[in-house]
Amino acid sequence: MTNNGIGTRKESSLHAALKAWYAQPGDLIEADVDGYVIDLARGDLLIEIQTGNFTALRRKLTGIVEGHRVRVVYPIPVERYIVRIANDGEALSRRKSPKRGRIEALFTEMVRMPRLALHPNFSLEVALVREETIWRDDGQGSWRRKGWSIADRRLLEVVEQIVFDSPADYRRLLPESLVEPFTARDLATAAGLPRALAGKMAYTLREMGQLTPIGKRGRSLLYSSEI
Repeated sequence: MTNNGIGTRKESSLHAALKAWYAQPGDLIEADVDGYVIDLARGDLLIEIQTGNFTALRRKLTGIVEGHRVRVVYPIPVERYIVRIANDGEALSRRKSPKRGRIEALFTEMVRMPRLALHPNFSLEVALVREETIWRDDGQGSWRRKGWSIADRRLLEVVEQIVFDSPADYRRLLPESLVEPFTARDLATAAGLPRALAGKMAYTLREMGQLTPIGKRGRSLLYSSEI
């Protein structure tokens, strides 16, 4: 295991700030582990900060987790400000987004690697954060943003940290008001979640062995949390 130092990879401001926020004296930063660059190595614990898609991360961690304790840090913005800048970088406006992230958003990414949570060496830490999202008026962005591109994300504050050490920790996110047996639509209603996110949550928990399919209601799977 070697320390490659800071700045060897292109990263967002949010990623860099979280890495600096989590780093402790003695940590190896951007350590070379089994041919992969890991954000932080703290003794026998490897910490990987992931601000985006988990697909590439799954491939990276599948082998590493066999010989090392691995913790993935995933930020979810519970408060976000949108800063609009011109293409030349001039600040144009700043407003608070009405959208607030929820802890259940972790299933948007864990749905890509649910079985990794079964490994005793794996844990997930959700960092609930306040952040700024920088929109650039370059005409290259999504039509939903009318051509504005997301140029960067900036950390304002880490509000709370929640660690998931075992599959049972994820199951605790099921709402107490949920009546069994239930469908993903029932879960969405009870938790106040979008139907698509509730579906990912149900699938992920099933793959983690925390929900049991017991039949169908129409075309929808019925689940029980008794395992």
